[in-house]
Amino acid sequence: MTFSVAGICPETGMVGCAITSSSIAVASRCAFVRSGVGVSLTQNVTNPELGPLALNLLQEGLAPAEILKAQTQADTDIEWRQLGVLNTRGETATFSGAQALGIHATAQGRNCLAMGNLLANTDVPQAMINAFEGSQGHLAERLLQALEAGLAAGGELGAVHSAGLLMSAEPNWPVVDLRVDWHIAPLTELRMVWQNYQPQMQAYITRAKDPANAESFGVPGDE
Repeated sequence: MTFSVAGICPETGMVGCAITSSSIAVASRCAFVRSGVGVSLTQNVTNPELGPLALNLLQEGLAPAEILKAQTQADTDIEWRQLGVLNTRGETATFSGAQALGIHATAQGRNCLAMGNLLANTDVPQAMINAFEGSQGHLAERLLQALEAGLAAGGELGAVHSAGLLMSAEPNWPVVDLRVDWHIAPLTELRMVWQNYQPQMQAYITRAKDPANAESFGVPGDE
C-alpha cells in the first residue's frame, strides 16, 4: 500500500522523508519530522498517533530501537503496523508487524532508511537506499530520487495515487511540506511542485524570521 524513504543531511542539519501510496493523502497520516530531532514513519494499517510519540521520545534522547519498544507497548495492534525511526545522528530502526500487508520489506543505510508494503518485490527498499546513498545535493532532491528509484524497481504492486515530501531545517516548522493527494502520476507531479517551490523556499523562511527585509510577494497589489 505504501513505500517511503527517510534521510538526514549531517552538513545542513536537515531531516526529511518522501512517501507514496495507492491510498489518498498518505503524507497526512504517515510522515512526521521535527527540526533537530529526526523522522518517524508509520504506515501499513496506519496509526498516526505513533508518529508524534516517536518524535517526542527522540527529543528526550531515546535511541530508535528503544522507541520501537515504546511504540509496541503503546499500541495493542502493533502487529498491523510498519514503522521507521531515524534520528539526527543517522541511527535507524524499522519494524514490520506480523500482519504487514503483502510483500513487505525494510532497509537501512547511511543516514537513511526505507520500507514498504504491498510491494512488487522485496528489492524496492534497498533500491531507495542505494539511490539515496549514491546521490548528492539538496536533501529534498535526494529523497525524491530515492522514491523514484523505488518506483523504478517495481514500487507498489498496484498504481500509486498520492505522494508527499516533508522536511525540516532550522525553523521549527517544516520548510518543505508538499503533497499530491490524488493523481495518475503523483511522483512526477510531486517533482514538478518541488521544482516550483525550491526557488521560493528561502523567501518564505525570511518572511517568518525577518519580514521587514523579505522579498516582494510578486502578486497584484504588492507594491
